Amino acid sequence: MALFDICYEKTILNEGGYKLHKVPFDRGGLTYAGISQKYHPDWRGWEYVTSEHNQTHLMPLVKEFYQNKFWNVIKGDYIDSQEMADTIYDFAVNAGCRTAIKLSQIVVGCTPDGIVGPNTLNALNSFHPEIFLSNYALAKVQRYMEICKRDTTQSKFLLGWLNRSIGALS
Repeated sequence: MALFDICYEKTILNEGGYKLHKVPFDRGGLTYAGISQKYHPDWRGWEYVTSEHNQTHLMPLVKEFYQNKFWNVIKGDYIDSQEMADTIYDFAVNAGCRTAIKLSQIVVGCTPDGIVGPNTLNALNSFHPEIFLSNYALAKVQRYMEICKRDTTQSKFLLGWLNRSIGALS
């Protein structure tokens, strides 16, 4: 059974830690700890981002956000392999839950509907973790390459995406 805290610590580092930033051409716009204001304008933490006491209030709100919006959606608590849960969760944070789940379903031979149900969980938990990690990393790389082909402004993120994808193998 995979543990959220392990995945969370890795992903928060991938997201740049507890920092507020805006990167040119980043489709998410203004982000705090990887949480996009554009895509998550109703997140409770935005009221604390500019306050003097932000870290006290924000760290638990960030963790709660990631657990509810990503970990619970991928049903991470029910994935046996920590490494498989790590990579699906991290990709869900980066690309969206439906995309991450569909890609994992394709790798394990399930119908890619973007919803983790009993068939998907059974397939994930029956799949050899090392083979899954390799095939999932390749599928993520292919997806990122397609994004850059469609929109060359996103190419500046490619190396980071590739490192994030391949880093899941170590």
